[in-house]
Amino acid sequence: MITIGLADDEPLFTAGLAMILDAQPDMRVLWQAIDGADAIRKHNNEVPDILLLDIQMPALDGLAATQRLVAAGTSSKIIILTTFDTDEYVLSAIESGASGFLLKNTAPDDVVAAIRTVHDGDAVISPGPTRRLFTKFRKRPEGSAADASPADSRLADELTPRERDILALIARGRTNQEICDELWLTMPTIKTHIGNLRAKTQSRDRVQLALFALRVGIAELT
Repeated sequence: MITIGLADDEPLFTAGLAMILDAQPDMRVLWQAIDGADAIRKHNNEVPDILLLDIQMPALDGLAATQRLVAAGTSSKIIILTTFDTDEYVLSAIESGASGFLLKNTAPDDVVAAIRTVHDGDAVISPGPTRRLFTKFRKRPEGSAADASPADSRLADELTPRERDILALIARGRTNQEICDELWLTMPTIKTHIGNLRAKTQSRDRVQLALFALRVGIAELT
């Protein structure tokens, strides 16, 4: 059973979303909050598997709440919901530690699928923001680490050649099965490498791995 916490300053929105999610056989909404501060209080009393937070709320917004929860070591995976389709929000959400970024006009079935995807350890971003998020890195030449911090560069230097190959394919949007087929490796081997990559690069999920690869110049999208 996937347990869920919802936070939005529009009660009708959270009530409607809660009805949809509670109707799923593998999901249960634990609580609904009216802002980020309320979400943190309720999270501390009852920790859900997944948190869906609106990006703009009074008292404490979704990004600030995400930062505080991640800094405190929450085990919850966070999906940011918003009506604002802007690059700054997407980047801020991912950098804050969110595992997903969905527009509020996302179809209910897609929201349900996104929750299952994030619960399984992957990440989701609505298609429009995803394309623009990665487009900003395209003009950098392959192998350039101009945008990487010294810490990122050190982490990249510690990767094995095989790990760099896999990381580059992740950044290009390949699925695990596609990586297996391209590199002639088994699925357990790929999953082990991806787990090692997450640990080495301090990435919470696949999206952060892709951003790391692009940031340090291991891959370039075409």
